[in-house]
Amino acid sequence: MNVNIKVTALASLAALVAATTATVALADDSVRANEIRVGAYIVMYDAKADDLSGPYVPPGVNVDVKNVTTPYFAYLRRLSPHLVAQLAAGVPPKTETVGKGPATVGSVPFNGQVVSTAKWFSPSLLVNYVFRDESATLRPYLGVGVNYTRFYDLKSTPAGDAANGGPTAITLSSSLGPVATAGLRWHLNNRWSLYASYDVARVNTDYVGNTAGVIRKTHIKFNPSTLVVSAGYAF
Repeated sequence: MNVNIKVTALASLAALVAATTATVALADDSVRANEIRVGAYIVMYDAKADDLSGPYVPPGVNVDVKNVTTPYFAYLRRLSPHLVAQLAAGVPPKTETVGKGPATVGSVPFNGQVVSTAKWFSPSLLVNYVFRDESATLRPYLGVGVNYTRFYDLKSTPAGDAANGGPTAITLSSSLGPVATAGLRWHLNNRWSLYASYDVARVNTDYVGNTAGVIRKTHIKFNPSTLVVSAGYAF
C-alpha cells in the first residue's frame, strides 16, 4: 500500500468522524463538546524483525529499538454521552535502533551499538466508548481506530556505517494499522479532567539500507505500546 492510499484512508476516516459530529446533537448544553489534552507518551517497543538480508551479511544480524518518552497532545470531540472521537499524536520522538545478534560484524562492534536513528510522525484517530454517566467522577473507556506512521530524518550512525562497510542511506516504508486504547478519566470539574490510558498499535515497516549500491533489507514489526498520562481542558 503506497503512502497516498494510506493518507487517503486516514483522511476518509477523519471526514466520517467530522460528518458524524456535525449531525449528532448534544443532549446537555452544559457538557463541553470539545477537549484538548496535554501530557506524556511513554512508548515501549517489543520489536520483532527478520534477520538482515543482502550481500556480505553474516547470519543472525538483527535489530532492536530503544523505548522513548515524548510530549502528548490530543483533540477530542464529544459525539454523544458515551461516544468520543479522538485525534492524538506526540511530538515526533528521535528513536534509536541498536544492533542485535553477533558481538561483531567482521571486526566491527555490533551487538548493543546504536546503528541508526529516526523520527516518527504517528497520529492516531480513534472512537472511544466511555462508560458510566457523564456526572461520574471516574469514567473508564475503551477505544479503537487507525494509526498512520511516517518515518523521517533517517540517519545511519558511525557505528552503523562501520558495520555496513561505509556510509549508508536508509529508508523505512510508512505504516497504516489498527490502534486500541483502554483508559480512565478522573473528572475534576466541568473544565478539567485527568487521564491515564494504555494503548497498543500495529506499526510495521520495510527497511532498506543502501551502502554504495549494496542493498540490505529487513521487515520490522515495532509492536509499540504506550502509557499516556495527561490533563484535559474542555471547552
